[in-house]
Amino acid sequence: MKYTTLPTTDIKISKICLGTMTFGNQNTETEAHSQLDYAIEKGINFIDTAEMYPIGGNEHIFGSTERYIGTWLTKIGKTEREKLVVATKIAGPNRGMEYIRKPLDFSKKSITEAVELSLKNLQTDYIDLYQMHWPERIMNMFQKRGLQELDTNWQYSILEILHVFDGLIREGKIKHIGVSNENPYGVMRYLVESEKYNLPRIVSIQNPYSLLNRLYEVGLSEMCMREKVGLLAYSPLGFGFLSGKYLDGMKPEYRMAMFPNFKRYTNENCYRVTQLYKDLAVANNMTLSQMALAFVNQQDCVTSTIIGATTIEQLKENIAAFTTVLSKEILEKIENIQEMIPNPAP
Repeated sequence: MKYTTLPTTDIKISKICLGTMTFGNQNTETEAHSQLDYAIEKGINFIDTAEMYPIGGNEHIFGSTERYIGTWLTKIGKTEREKLVVATKIAGPNRGMEYIRKPLDFSKKSITEAVELSLKNLQTDYIDLYQMHWPERIMNMFQKRGLQELDTNWQYSILEILHVFDGLIREGKIKHIGVSNENPYGVMRYLVESEKYNLPRIVSIQNPYSLLNRLYEVGLSEMCMREKVGLLAYSPLGFGFLSGKYLDGMKPEYRMAMFPNFKRYTNENCYRVTQLYKDLAVANNMTLSQMALAFVNQQDCVTSTIIGATTIEQLKENIAAFTTVLSKEILEKIENIQEMIPNPAP
């Protein structure tokens, strides 16, 4: 296993991060614990979750992902927990999840309640990395390539948010903060306010990044690399689409059949470009998943890649893919395909 550090910190993290959004819906508690055990056995020390998980969440299973991780953390004990980097996220507004709390915002009250609940669910004294799952303002994310309309109703709150996090860090409840599903404006404002007022600095951004979605490269990649904000790349397999299995048809047990509201990866161009990538992988004696994960792992802008699985077999295959190194020739062919059909899954 290869390791790096979260930028501007002394926290060592594995280049592979275990994503857990299937725990509590697609995976039972026993299966979740088995995945966690295997990941740690393979040297992964970085676990990512969120208060809103599991995927396809509703009021009845809300928080079960964190709770499953919490029972596992208790099982392995405090000494082993201290070797891990546990990240979670607070849900923002605009996603129809008011059952989480009302109002669903980043006020002091909401952030404090969310942190306390995550600490309780995770059965831990502190959270290593606490992230805002998406911004309070409506912006270009989730199937939108660009800003379509300025959110004039949003009241600037970034300075107040940083003051809240400063208090929670001083209390020892969280160690570091990050953003997720953000754009250059948000990253820039968080950095400016933290520097100007000597407040906690964001150390990471968790955004989608894969062969099907490389929008991060436009604006964010240079900003974050120069300003030392690490990319935690999520959906490197495009919600499983880059396994190639959807090219043979949609089956009821597939994730995007179970959760049809996740439409980012099911358009015509995704099918077209995925076939091209699969042909390239097969021609070079690789699986599509192997090539897709290796591509993300080799990018200079990526600090750690978040992978997830519903079975141990999938998890083993995904972890093994990180030993693959793509040649210059393969990378050039990937760029040619990207030029033909760029970013079909914003």
